[in-house]
Order: sequence, then structure tokens, then C-alpha cells
Amino acid sequence: MTEHTPVTGDTDVSWTSLDLDGLVEAYWTVVAPAMEADGLDPETEKPTHDWLREHGFDTLLYTLRTYHDRTFGDFWSDDLDCEQADAGYDWSTDDDRTLAALTDFLDSRRTRKGLAESSLDTLRYRLDRYVRAYRDANGHAALLSPVATEGDTPAHEAVDECWAAFDRLHAELDSGRTKRRIHSVVENWYAHLVRRKLARTNPASGLDEEYDWREEDTDPPYLDAGQVRRLYETAGSEREELLVLALCAWGLRSGEVARLHRSQFVLDPADGVPHIRFEERKNGPGQVSLLYGVDPVKRRFAGFADETDWQGYLFPSPTAGRGHVGRWTVWNWFTDLAESAGIESVDGQNPVPQMGRRFWYDAYSSSHRVVVEGLSEVAAEQGSESPEVVLQSYLSEDRARSLRREHMRERLSDAFEGVV
Repeated sequence: MTEHTPVTGDTDVSWTSLDLDGLVEAYWTVVAPAMEADGLDPETEKPTHDWLREHGFDTLLYTLRTYHDRTFGDFWSDDLDCEQADAGYDWSTDDDRTLAALTDFLDSRRTRKGLAESSLDTLRYRLDRYVRAYRDANGHAALLSPVATEGDTPAHEAVDECWAAFDRLHAELDSGRTKRRIHSVVENWYAHLVRRKLARTNPASGLDEEYDWREEDTDPPYLDAGQVRRLYETAGSEREELLVLALCAWGLRSGEVARLHRSQFVLDPADGVPHIRFEERKNGPGQVSLLYGVDPVKRRFAGFADETDWQGYLFPSPTAGRGHVGRWTVWNWFTDLAESAGIESVDGQNPVPQMGRRFWYDAYSSSHRVVVEGLSEVAAEQGSESPEVVLQSYLSEDRARSLRREHMRERLSDAFEGVV
């Protein structure tokens, strides 16, 4: 395994120039070794802001807040896929009515829409970013008072205060996407208050039409079929072979790869389509077809069958008391294999596990597109507005999955042809 040299502080990292994937990589290659040097586990112990500042990582905090609309807690749990939950939240207001209105909105999203805690953390941060801007722009943080049903503040004054907050956000933030996301959450919050009869107006409604919040998005880099094939052919062990399959043929996240368990694999189903099941997943299909790699998985499990201390994980941890390897271990395995395969960069960036997942997602998206385009004639005959309507209304989920699977196998074949 490649040893990363611990680097303390921002000296060798241009944090503000990194996208989220770059920040994730920098965490594992720079911050994580510094934590280990202090006796901390970078996968299970979230470093405090004080620790990050003391070790010179101030700019990481600034970059997440300013350029990526994230607290370090958001980044740690959502992007790094670490497991410890962030504790508590310190709102930028101490007005009781405003705090109650904010928490009621989040509780509603949790209970009525079933949002995951990580999603609620993101909403909470975006709302608080608005609250802070509102407070700084207007000199108070009693956001409910100007719009309250029983209040007597003229509607145009309530709108002025809301717009002043967004003028401040517009000046402070560079990303049009971030501004739009904050506005969307704030507009939904006020709409919730109106529906609850706690507010008489939504001062954020339509405000996005006043600004030019365009963004210039570029597709993040991903491995091509030739590079994936090189990784698979370079794999010198069963573990490395399965690593490439899990990331590139099954499209899993590093954390999902680390936690893969025998109970998730359905290798001999009645319908003849082996797959992996996920009870809960942030996004992506909850059932992933194993178009390639069934035999390697069966061999792997057979090899562990006689080990009395095996807990059923595809990648068991060598550390006593820990069932499976960690996400960072998967990260290091991948970067080591990429180095052995001679893949030094992908579109100018260091190869990281997400690039394997993106290879799979590109194939998945392309397959969905092919299926939809193939239904154009059916849509015309049925008088439907679009092939998407046919896909959703006239095809069973099993049939739609079968069509996607057919095209997925073809798209992945350049990389995994000959793999069973």
C-alpha cells in the first residue's frame, strides 16, 4: 500500500481551486494522515474546527463554506461518507419564534417527506446561511415577525428585508448554483409558513428572477472503458479484481464497497438476474444488477466459508473487532492499483474511486437514454407527450430494468468482456 506523507496545513494544497472530488482526495491524502499522527481515526472521528485551525486547515473550512455551500459536518458525513453523525446545530438567531419555525419546517420534511438526516443537514445549513445574511443585512434575526399573520409590517417592507439578505448572499457567494439552492430552500420555508397560516406572504417568491444566477457546469472526469480494462487486467489478486468490479461494473461508492455484505448479494435468483440489494441508499438504484462478476464473488465467499471469525463481509477488516475495511482503505487500494496500471491522471486529475463509479453512471444514463429513445414510436402511437411517459406508465419496472440491463451489458462489455 502506498504510504502518504503527512502534510500539515494548507502549504501544498490550493483548497479554493478544488472541486468537491478534489477536496475529498485532499482530505484523505493530507488531512487524514495528520489526524493519524495525532492518534485520531479519520474515518470515525470528525475533527473539530479548532483541530483543523490548529493544524493549518482554515482554508478548507473557508472553501467548503464559501464555494461549496457546505459545513465541514456536511462534507464529513455526506461527501466523505463517514459514519458518525454530526451533533447539534447552532443557528444564527436566538429569536424563539424564528427557531421554532425553522425546526418545524425541518421536522415536517423528516416526517412527511421522509428525508434522510444528511439531506436535512444540508437544508439546515442553507437556511442558516440565509438567516445569517438576513441578520447582517437588516440588523435583526427575527425573521418571522415581518411576515407573521398577526403582524402589521407592510408587505413591501418584509419583501425588502428578504431581498436585502439575498443581495448580501449574491455579493458573498460566487456559485450561481449555491445561490439558487439557498433561494429554493428559503422559498419553500416561507411557503410552508404560509400553508401553516403562520405567515401571510412569501417574500422570497419569484426573487430568483431578479438575479442572473447562471452557472457553468462541466462534467466531472471519469474513467473510460480502456482505463477500466487496464485496471482489471492489472489486478493481481482476488481483492483487487473485486475492487474494480465493485466500483466500475456495479457503480458503488467507496463506502458501499467497504461495507458490502453477503446478505446483500442475490446470486441465484428465481428470475435469473443476480443483483445486490440496498435497504437504504442516498441516491441511485436500490437494486444493482450484477452483469459481470458473479463468479468472482462466489469464489470469494467460498474462500471465507470455513473461517470461523468471518462476519460475512466481502472485504473483511484485518483489525480485530472491526467487521469490514474502511472507506479510506478502499481509496488507497484504488489509487495503488491505478498507479500499478500506469493511469497517472484522468483529464488532468489524479485517479480516484469516484471516477470508476462515474464510468458506470455514464453507461447507466446512456442505457436509459437508449431505452427512452426506442419508445418514441410507441409514444406517438399512444398519443403520449413523450417516451418518458410511456416508460413510466406503460412498461413494468421489470421490463424497463430488463431493457436497461441489455444496453448496460453492451456498454460495459469493452471493459469487462470475458468476465463472468
